[in-house]
Amino acid sequence: MFRFTNVRHRLTIWYVSVFGLVLLLFICGATLLEYWQLTRQMYHAEVQDVETAEGLLAFDPDGRLVLHEEYHNYTSTVLRLDRYMQVMTPEGQVLLRNHKLQGQDLGGHPFAEEGLSSYNERRVRLEDGTRLLLISHIHSIGDKTLLIRLAYSAAPIEHGVAQFVSLLLLAVPPALLFAGIAGYRMAFKVLRPLENMALHAESITASHLDQRLPVENPNDELGHMARVLNDLLQRLQDSFDNLKRFTADASHELRTPLASIRSVGEVGLQRQHTPEEYRDTIGSMLEEVTRLTEMVDGLLSISRADAGEIALHRTTFSPLELAREVVGLLGLLAEEKGQQIQLEGAENLLVHADRMVLQRGVANIFENAIKHSPPATLISIHVRATEINGERYTEISVEDHGETIPEDLQQKVFARFFRIDASRSRAAGGTGLGLAIAKWAVEANDGSIRLFAGQGGGNCFVIRLPLAGE
Repeated sequence: MFRFTNVRHRLTIWYVSVFGLVLLLFICGATLLEYWQLTRQMYHAEVQDVETAEGLLAFDPDGRLVLHEEYHNYTSTVLRLDRYMQVMTPEGQVLLRNHKLQGQDLGGHPFAEEGLSSYNERRVRLEDGTRLLLISHIHSIGDKTLLIRLAYSAAPIEHGVAQFVSLLLLAVPPALLFAGIAGYRMAFKVLRPLENMALHAESITASHLDQRLPVENPNDELGHMARVLNDLLQRLQDSFDNLKRFTADASHELRTPLASIRSVGEVGLQRQHTPEEYRDTIGSMLEEVTRLTEMVDGLLSISRADAGEIALHRTTFSPLELAREVVGLLGLLAEEKGQQIQLEGAENLLVHADRMVLQRGVANIFENAIKHSPPATLISIHVRATEINGERYTEISVEDHGETIPEDLQQKVFARFFRIDASRSRAAGGTGLGLAIAKWAVEANDGSIRLFAGQGGGNCFVIRLPLAGE
């Protein structure tokens, strides 16, 4: 089966087909209207002819019914040569039948109340097959009641309608040709922006994601599609850029502990050492292996989160209890640095989230505060309710007294492998992924996390989560 693969061709065929169907419906409607009008005109002429014939009917001295057509002043307008006329009694006795009928019966036996109230109109067929438009009317001459039937042949109407249809059909081919040309030009013009977008899209590769599709008219559907595709290209470019940075940063971060392990191993092999020195060497290597393992685990968690492979199991729980669990897990690190922990909050607040995922996010924030706060300082954790734009949230804030992060870097700290001071962060044992994982953990539970400067210096991480039932 032949199929048009070009959209312009399919649109043109569809347009011509619809136009042809509409044109056909118009011809049918116009033909019916023309036939109805000619029929009404024919019936109207018959009514006038019956009224004329009624004045010409009379009984002669012998009691026969005759039609005195010789009294008509304008014989050229008389339709007696074309009319089919039959006069009969209401009981069906034929009194007069003109020569056009040639002895054939016109209309059959009278039906009840035929022609009594008005002029009855109907279509009949003679014995020889002639189709007629017949009217019937009751007329009285003296004390005698007559049923007059008068009919005209339907052939002139049918011939006129046939000519009318023929004229209309002659106009169909040029009309369809014109519609096809106009439709093709319109489809070509409408689809030109789409073709331009396709040509530009073919030139866009992974190394040239900064190119964008042309938007000729941003207000129509094609312009909207171009803007959507440009937004998609922008997201792809951002993802590729993030992937490149992530790959470069991951390679750099993985290379550092591997280089350290290799360096320590090579130094350990250069000469003989005491058992204590070997234990120190192996301990240093194990520290780097531990850091490397933590980094790989973090990368695995982030990659699984990006791929959507981590299924959340939401429950309703108290965020204050969650904060107590985090303090219980990491409080020993704070005690080693002589840091004090202040935990305050409302017991009645509840959130609906994945407890394990959210615990990991809060733990990463708390551990970050411990690592980057000076010894013998205060770390505050507050759990409270807050209202923003008419919606209520649970707010978990972790405030430390470390070095305040500049405002222009406050949102960059959540990026993977971002460090304000790389050397100090590595010395503290960080992998550069803790805050990125915390951000994912909070946002996966429909929350948000922001970093602000602390009121008395330092930094304050604020986690907002919807209240359960809100």
